[in-house]
Amino acid sequence: MDIQKLRLSQVDSAVKQAFVPSRPSIGWIQTIRTALGMTTRQLAARIGVTQSTLAELEKSEAADKITLHSLRRAADAMDCDLQYVLVPRSSLKKRVENQAEAIARQRVSRVFHTMRLEDQAPTQKVDKKEISKMQTSLLATNWKHLWE
Repeated sequence: MDIQKLRLSQVDSAVKQAFVPSRPSIGWIQTIRTALGMTTRQLAARIGVTQSTLAELEKSEAADKITLHSLRRAADAMDCDLQYVLVPRSSLKKRVENQAEAIARQRVSRVFHTMRLEDQAPTQKVDKKEISKMQTSLLATNWKHLWE
């Protein structure tokens, strides 16, 4: 197995095992702060900001506008770890295969379109076979070309 496929398999496996709950609509800072029974004044003091700045941090998190740096500072002040993760909507392997198939389909359709214009149209079976061959060929090369 080459390094590309190994890396993809490792990331797919790690992400599949991770349980990542959805962010509460009010954000994690406010959710955890209130669960701890901490006031905005108390958390602001622990972070080293004003109470109004903390209120802005909570609002910015709820609006998806907070920086990771600010989120990490708030997490540290509440004795929490910040876990930052991108969770693929489907397996990465499937995503790469789908991208290779889309490119193969596009390349094959250009050639077959020209053949159809010359009244030499291949059958759908040949179409699918050529797409599959092209996809396999694309997957055997460096995948960076799949995303251009």
